[in-house]
Amino acid sequence: MAHKRLAGLTAGAVLVGAALLLPQTAQARTTAHVTADRAATRTVVIYRVPTRHPLRDAERLADAGYDLLERRQGDNLFVSGTASTAAALRRLGFTPAVETRLTETVPSATAPRHAAAVGDTYDGGYHTVTAQYTHMDQAVSQHPDLAKEVTYGQSWLKQQGQGGRDLKAICITKLQTNDCALSPNSTKPRFFLMSQIHARELTTGEMSYRWIDALINGYGKDSAITKLMDTTEMWVVPDANPDGVDMVAQGGNNPVLQRKNADSSHGSRCGVSAYSQIGVDLNRNTSSHWNTAGTSSAACDQTYGGPAADSEAENTSLEKLFRELYPAVRTGTGDSDPAPSTAKGMMITMHSDASMVLFPWEYDSTVHTGNDASLRALAAHMASLTGYQYGQAGEILYDASGGTDDWTYDKLGLASFTIEIGDSDGAGCDGFTPPYSCQDSYFWPKIEPALLYAAQHSTAPYSTASTARR
Repeated sequence: MAHKRLAGLTAGAVLVGAALLLPQTAQARTTAHVTADRAATRTVVIYRVPTRHPLRDAERLADAGYDLLERRQGDNLFVSGTASTAAALRRLGFTPAVETRLTETVPSATAPRHAAAVGDTYDGGYHTVTAQYTHMDQAVSQHPDLAKEVTYGQSWLKQQGQGGRDLKAICITKLQTNDCALSPNSTKPRFFLMSQIHARELTTGEMSYRWIDALINGYGKDSAITKLMDTTEMWVVPDANPDGVDMVAQGGNNPVLQRKNADSSHGSRCGVSAYSQIGVDLNRNTSSHWNTAGTSSAACDQTYGGPAADSEAENTSLEKLFRELYPAVRTGTGDSDPAPSTAKGMMITMHSDASMVLFPWEYDSTVHTGNDASLRALAAHMASLTGYQYGQAGEILYDASGGTDDWTYDKLGLASFTIEIGDSDGAGCDGFTPPYSCQDSYFWPKIEPALLYAAQHSTAPYSTASTARR
């Protein structure tokens, strides 16, 4: 496996990015502010776990509370834990092998664990929530004819009066009357991109950042983007789990590997580590087939789906936004009932660190949607652009219920996908926090054409098999 680096570039490293909309300042402030809050670091071990039956064994590992990573190579699954995890896996009948070791910050007991991170970047250049929100604010102020910002809710911490964040989205298009309105009866089709619902998956937020810049900077200069902006609304939520991202950013050059949100009401005694965390896994919490596969009912486990479906503020707010943007066109309730071929719109939620394009149903790969052929064809083309695998989750990864893409397809009939961004070439860009230089040198050249293709097909995703090229 390619070298995995958790610690970032030096705090004073120069950011080399895409054609960024905003000037980059205070590159190292976050690291400087959080250093005083660190008490220690701990070693996290990633294990390769050979299996005979990946789907069944993935379910066993999830049920047992292991941090099962979103990665699979053949019949090998991957688990994050500590040095003692190997013995526990052997007791379950597995034969784990150490894949890599990495370092994670352990916040001090007296540190304000959930306080918002200060500054613009961390771990060599990754953008904080503050930087992402400033980026959106300035896009709107500098280009009022192209962008509109929406606050669609509050995070769990903010609802509790414990700091926390507003939940924000940006709509980017050549604005005409009634564009970007919170109404499902839009004239233009809508393409929705979201990232960092799993906080530690840092590359996803960077791809959203660059997508915003590509659209704003490309209008009037790039013919494909100009045509897209004239005809389609692009919605972006760069931080679907901002409280979790703040926790990650507080680790500076050794980010906390926080996956979940910051909701401590169900497991206040959990630690902050790669194997035991407060919070709820927002990608297991939706009301689409909740708690049926690939999830845990133990509050400190990584895949804890919450005490009930849609229990979390981040998800209920996001689902309300989806309902305001898209009509519910899949009128049947059965898993095989299709959305009509005339349905408009598309949604992509980005994860890491596999190299896959996934589509519903993710809760059970033996069950197919009524739009399987269209979803599979779209995924196949996105996979060809990225060099990734494609399929339902259980076909190439493992079944997992309560996810965002299952919900948006289930409740609305929206053509929905998960892109698992990973290093498919051994380029040294694997893991949750690869070297920041990988964002522009490796990931963005793969992801940009896939996003452009998807956005171009938002007009009629179920009725066209043609491909759109720049």
